[in-house]
Amino acid sequence: MNCRVVVEAAVPVFDVETEDEAIRIAISKTGEMLNPDLNYVEINMGERTSPSGEELPPAFIAADEALVALELEMTVFNVEREEHASRIARKEIGQRLENIPLEVLTVEVLEDEDEEDEESESESENEDGDQSVNQNENENENEAHGDDDADDVLPEFEDLLE
Repeated sequence: MNCRVVVEAAVPVFDVETEDEAIRIAISKTGEMLNPDLNYVEINMGERTSPSGEELPPAFIAADEALVALELEMTVFNVEREEHASRIARKEIGQRLENIPLEVLTVEVLEDEDEEDEESESESENEDGDQSVNQNENENENEAHGDDDADDVLPEFEDLLE
């Protein structure tokens, strides 16, 4: 089973004045920590809401320092359960992002491509089987009509060898 895991990270950023600047620096800083080992992890801005349900920007700035909420997405392959996938994602990302708190937001089970591939292979085998039957019939017909041609070609070939 393959799973798509989304992990939220709280990335601290220093010496910033605006939220946009804090977000850009946080994404850059996170990308540097993850690359090149985890270049398959997607980095997106996180979503925050107030207790009343109001949407807030992903960065909180106080005294020229910011805490930026980022969502890190990765696909985990060949896991037994969703819990297993979340543990792997937290471990892989957490090893590279030292001193940054992480929380698993969602774990989505992906449809196995193997099942789809098996279905498409069985369909193509059926089509190939039909084609090979037709080819065999055509070869049999050619052999029935082409015996005279085969005899004519062989003596000429032998003449060339002598």
